[in-house]
Amino acid sequence: MASFVPRQVFPHYGAIPRSYFLGHHAAGLSKMKNMLTSIDYVIECRDYRAPVTSINPLFEEALGKIRRLVVYTKRDLGSIPQSRAQSLVKNKVRSFDPDSTVFFTNTSSRADFNKILKQLRNDAQSLDKLVGCRIMVVGMPNVGKSTLINHLRNHGVGKAKALRTGGQPGITRKIGSPVKIIEREGNSHVYVLDTPGVFMPFVSDAENMLKLALCGCVKDAVISPITLVDYLLYKINLHDTQAYQRWSEPTNEVMPLLEKFAQKTGLLGKGGIPNIDGAALSFIQKWRQGDVGRFLLDDLEEEQRRRDDPLQVSRLSMTQALKVERISRKKKYDVNSPNIE
Repeated sequence: MASFVPRQVFPHYGAIPRSYFLGHHAAGLSKMKNMLTSIDYVIECRDYRAPVTSINPLFEEALGKIRRLVVYTKRDLGSIPQSRAQSLVKNKVRSFDPDSTVFFTNTSSRADFNKILKQLRNDAQSLDKLVGCRIMVVGMPNVGKSTLINHLRNHGVGKAKALRTGGQPGITRKIGSPVKIIEREGNSHVYVLDTPGVFMPFVSDAENMLKLALCGCVKDAVISPITLVDYLLYKINLHDTQAYQRWSEPTNEVMPLLEKFAQKTGLLGKGGIPNIDGAALSFIQKWRQGDVGRFLLDDLEEEQRRRDDPLQVSRLSMTQALKVERISRKKKYDVNSPNIE
């Protein structure tokens, strides 16, 4: 029997939407700009599973040179905790932020949040402000901003979570009230402000859109869950074909995988027919929870080559990105519109 050969390319990019830039994203970004004069510095959250793709270039443009601390969330979902491979990946990820202080968090690790609190405490002392230190937390939708703030509040001042969290983007739709995370003498405490997740007006690379969708940065209804599982299967097979052996032998075909998955997990409709869409959503959720392999969606070596090649670097400004999105929508409308004689 021939050995299994995984796909080396994923060709199905044609119908992938390239935007998820909603009204509250634009409004939130505008409000962030207006508040910068009262902010001491920014914490930018990114998803460790897509450490480069989850960088939003709009923040570079909107937040300017304000001091920044970068936190890569969900570290435990991107590789096995405490492994040598994780240490190597962390060092590589840090190389993409040479001018920023970088931290990695695992939501079950108190030590991770204590390191951030120590950094913030030291920074607040250097500011020496009587009115306290105000920090804005920004990032793509659903990268873990509210969860980070809740943990900093819990470990910093011993209080329960202050912000609502969820598995889909859009829980936070406006900039919240300051949340105290560090108490200092007098009235100069340290406060953080949660902000709405902000997506990009246009994603030029369709594969990046798939990565962001798998990480939950866009709502699950935006891209077909079957397409997402197909792409996820392609990525899993490049890392570990045994990750889904509970349900299927190694395969490059998404439909047989989902049929077997549905049958073995009881996701069946009338007459025992597999619920394919339900199975696809369930399979994606299992990966998001770390139950179907833990790996990075980004190829860091390839990303580094792109950064080193100025011809491949594409940093659209807000105006340019919105123009591209308008043109894309117009072309789609022209194609889909019936001819009127």
